[in-house]
Amino acid sequence: MQGSLSPSIATFLPPWVAQQRWYAGKGRIPALRRIGGLKLQDPAGRVDIDIHLLVDESAATPTTYQVPVTSRNAALPGAEHALIATVQDGRLGTRYLYDAPHDPVYAAELLRLMLDEGTTTSDGSQDSAVAWGHRVATADPGQLMASHVMTGEQSNTSIILDLADGIHTPSNPLICKLFRVLHHGENPDVVVQSTLAEAGSRQIPDPVGNVSGEWPDADAPGGMARGHLAFAQEFFPGVADAWRVALAAVTSGTDFGEPARSLGLATAEVHASLAQTMSTRSATEDDVVALTRSMRSRHAAAVSEVPALAAYDLMVAASIESVSSATWPALQRIHGDYHLGQVLDVPHRGWVLVDFEGEPLRPLDQRSQPDLALRDVAGMLRSFDYVAGSWEQLHPGRSASPWAAQARTAFLDGYAQGAGHDPREDAVLLKALELDKALYEVVYEARNRPTWLGIPTTAIARLAAGPRSDLKP
Repeated sequence: MQGSLSPSIATFLPPWVAQQRWYAGKGRIPALRRIGGLKLQDPAGRVDIDIHLLVDESAATPTTYQVPVTSRNAALPGAEHALIATVQDGRLGTRYLYDAPHDPVYAAELLRLMLDEGTTTSDGSQDSAVAWGHRVATADPGQLMASHVMTGEQSNTSIILDLADGIHTPSNPLICKLFRVLHHGENPDVVVQSTLAEAGSRQIPDPVGNVSGEWPDADAPGGMARGHLAFAQEFFPGVADAWRVALAAVTSGTDFGEPARSLGLATAEVHASLAQTMSTRSATEDDVVALTRSMRSRHAAAVSEVPALAAYDLMVAASIESVSSATWPALQRIHGDYHLGQVLDVPHRGWVLVDFEGEPLRPLDQRSQPDLALRDVAGMLRSFDYVAGSWEQLHPGRSASPWAAQARTAFLDGYAQGAGHDPREDAVLLKALELDKALYEVVYEARNRPTWLGIPTTAIARLAAGPRSDLKP
């Protein structure tokens, strides 16, 4: 497809990329340079599938994107929203180019690449990219009957794959996550969930397979980067996440103590499994410096957005100082971006944790490093505050603070039961990590949802006031 189209890909692809939710350079048109390409084969020979690997050289740090495109000689019914361009091919005539995740032929071939553990190389140009599939599932997941893309994704694109067995009886669907921004190194979502599955954990979706690739990158060892391109796992249709479950509870005035306790227990079990199956290590002085530097940076950014927070300078300084002198537990692999939206309430199975990629804005090499398990605990404590705060937004003058306090205490009780160690015994570090998260939230809310700013600022004021009852062991 490259070079034979009018208009050319170099003309129509950059403005299209600029409009996508997964594009990191908001507000500008990218300067895209193609560094590699891959091709999947349609068995019927009717659809061309080209995977473009593109570097945005206009970014402060050059960013590599994965942009799969399908080309058809007729419009794909119902896919108008996914049409990238209509072009003239010098050999084939009019061609309709689509964002490939919305094309069922691409979805089928991507799944086939995983399950057959196949290999695909360059699309015929001089590119040196290569990709290969890896199958995890031992059972046959079934025949693909239909596919559709989930809405609301940002850094990735997720495809729901509806499957059926040999007699067309619907079977369990899959979700295939296409990584749009590519990094050198293994994606923690793939690595962590696969490791947990191998250990027999039922607190994560069962992985089915993944696709890895290799592509030119001058900054990578040997000039070639290597990392994950896609990841498929079981999908739970119609299942509510813990955020919705918690919000329904606070809305109806339902006691959330037992669900929060069981969530704490599930979280501790996942942490214990990760500690047993992946590397742990003692914290170093560099780790302490990194956290204190992060807190100082978050605090400066938050005060810049909300100058009134300068009133808490002494409290933040004291928290940073206490981190430096605290006794740190061993570091291990964690979730890294843990909140109620990252947990599903699956019938007859309980809480299931998803999306182990870590905080999206952190570099991949940082997200793959051992960290304090307390970071996940602090993230969930903040999430309970957010449920209460979002309810209060809709009910001015009414407080959900008692509900949040009960949920936090129950979660910590459950975690202590599962871990055999009460996180409240590490109150200095737990408070510091909560504070760090709240400062991060201040910056986000000030820039994106000013009406929600009171949620993190109230938390900062509460942390400044002294020990909370739910942080007492």
